[in-house]
Amino acid sequence: MENPFSLDGKTILVTGASSGIGRQTAISCSRAGARVVLLGRDETRLQQTLAAINSPDLHLVYAVDLLDYDVVGKMLKEAVSQVGSLHGLVNAAGISTTLPLKLLSPEKMDHFFRTNVHSAIQLTKLFIKHAAQNNDGASVIFLSSVMGMVGEMGKTIYSLTKGALIAGARSLALELATRNVRVNTISPGVVVTPMSQSAVYSQDEESLNRVKSLHPLGLGKPEDVANACIFLLSDAARWVTGTNLVVDGGYTAR
Repeated sequence: MENPFSLDGKTILVTGASSGIGRQTAISCSRAGARVVLLGRDETRLQQTLAAINSPDLHLVYAVDLLDYDVVGKMLKEAVSQVGSLHGLVNAAGISTTLPLKLLSPEKMDHFFRTNVHSAIQLTKLFIKHAAQNNDGASVIFLSSVMGMVGEMGKTIYSLTKGALIAGARSLALELATRNVRVNTISPGVVVTPMSQSAVYSQDEESLNRVKSLHPLGLGKPEDVANACIFLLSDAARWVTGTNLVVDGGYTAR
């Protein structure tokens, strides 16, 4: 019996593949049978990800700034010429911060929106152009956050960008359904990654323990989010679109 959760025969594009959730998603997708196109800014760390992937020679690596849209467009065209149709996109690249309102500036807000929202939407636009060649349909995932759904002190700018992804994905899901392209978001709670370990709350034990206490099942691992990605990329989720999959260890159950 065919496994609907398998990614055999699928080619998946993963951004932010040089570390954290993006890295684990690329690794997990390869273990589920996919060929992976890895995108990130750091060539050395991308190669480290590639070394941990099943059958490294099958996959492609591109060190690229996602805000350099012309270069990204050329890269995607080259990738398709080498691996053929694309079946999935995981927009995992992003940045986070904790800043009070008094420190927010138009420049900071613009930087966060360009990095967390604009680059993901532009890449999705390019991806759709190539995924349209694939008769089996495709799946697009945006990595959002519980901060796009609930509030937290100092998270205004981050919440703005993550909430935008949740809202935008719903409209994209409706727009792209006629092309058999599914669009969903995943909203993790706090996952132990290099990004979370450099966050303000990780700098002292009291703050970290408070954050841990907000997650009934404890803090997450990158694998927890990667497995959710595999589900949404697979044929098991063929009837799932326009939704926000919360993977938060119980954070939002409060």
